[in-house]
Amino acid sequence: MCRNLETVPQTSAHDLDCPMKPDATRKLFIIFAALYFVQGAGELSAGLLSQPLRSMLRNWGRDSAEIATFMFLLGIPWYIKPLFGMLTDFVPIRGLRRKSYLILSSLLMIGGFIAATMMPLAPAAGTAILLLLLLPSFGIAFKDVTTDATMIETGQPLGITGRLQSAQWGAMYGAGLLSGVAGGWISQHGLQRLGFLVCALLGCVSLYIAIFHIRETPRPELQHGQLKRAIKVLGEAARTRMILLIAVFYFLLNFNPFSADVLYVHMSDKLGFSEQFIGYTYTITSFASILACIVYGLFAKHVPLRRLLHASVLFMILSSLVYVGLGSPASAVVISLAYGFIYMITSLTQLELASRYCPPAAAGTVFALLMSLSNLSVSLSSILGGRFYEAWKLSFGAQKAFSMLVMVGAGFTALCWFLVLFFPRTREA
Repeated sequence: MCRNLETVPQTSAHDLDCPMKPDATRKLFIIFAALYFVQGAGELSAGLLSQPLRSMLRNWGRDSAEIATFMFLLGIPWYIKPLFGMLTDFVPIRGLRRKSYLILSSLLMIGGFIAATMMPLAPAAGTAILLLLLLPSFGIAFKDVTTDATMIETGQPLGITGRLQSAQWGAMYGAGLLSGVAGGWISQHGLQRLGFLVCALLGCVSLYIAIFHIRETPRPELQHGQLKRAIKVLGEAARTRMILLIAVFYFLLNFNPFSADVLYVHMSDKLGFSEQFIGYTYTITSFASILACIVYGLFAKHVPLRRLLHASVLFMILSSLVYVGLGSPASAVVISLAYGFIYMITSLTQLELASRYCPPAAAGTVFALLMSLSNLSVSLSSILGGRFYEAWKLSFGAQKAFSMLVMVGAGFTALCWFLVLFFPRTREA
């Protein structure tokens, strides 16, 4: 479906530091996994700093709606990822579309986190901290777009996009195994500055990979006439039925008012779980997600596409409903295991769906657009959920408000079943 789109010179597998041999293919997996490990640990809404930031805001007296708003603002770079995609696809620096932007994004990540370590962690400095943390947020989001574009260009010709996605997300949740425990410990002891410093050092790892392990041949001819080409390619992609269908599917599937912000406030305030224990639940979720990546990589290629999409909707509903039973520490452990496995299977299905239908000529832009819709849907629904939770808590009590929000989230997700009927039945279609 996307083959008729106009193409531009692409970053091939040979542009990376390896020829296409079996051991070189393994090196591809290592490179992409390492970049996603850095992203998984450094990403502000779900990585090492996600719990420490929420803990800091809660200690400043902010409620779940205010915390969700703060995290929404930090996520702004993730909502404009198509802009980053257009830059890396069509505006090369010195003829380089990928390597140059990987270096730039890593520098943004390093500089922003180092600057944040120098700020006083007090309510009066909240706006300044937000602005400084936007720098690494821009860097990580930009790096994510560039990494995905390179992955699609490399993986599509080899037919390994699904396996590369599994490796990347397995590495991301491998970072989550460490981030959950470490983030809980940082929150428990109020050591947010240490977290900023660790994330800056991780940015150095990304910078090293970009400089020494991403080899891209400069193409000076790409410096001219790219805007016209970009508009033409994106226009054709925007008129592609499958891309439009995937976009709507992504937005609805991820619009769930039951959010991580509400969950954190409920576990800490209502249930009285310690910061360290909450961190352990994040680690358990990450462990289950890694298992899901392995299972998906082994078996998903044998399952028809339509069946995978039906399962993704069902699993997303279940990933919300499992939290109805949340009450004791034991239930939190079981639920975290179930949620991590179920949610990751759903996420990998979405990611493979997008990577299979993105036009390679605009891989960074189109894939980023789809991911931005997903991120925007999550953040908008989180703000809505935070406001509902605070209002319903006063009327019905915290536990009933929490359960009601879980049910509302599951209802929104169920709407996606109607869209599944319009997808092709097989992967080849």
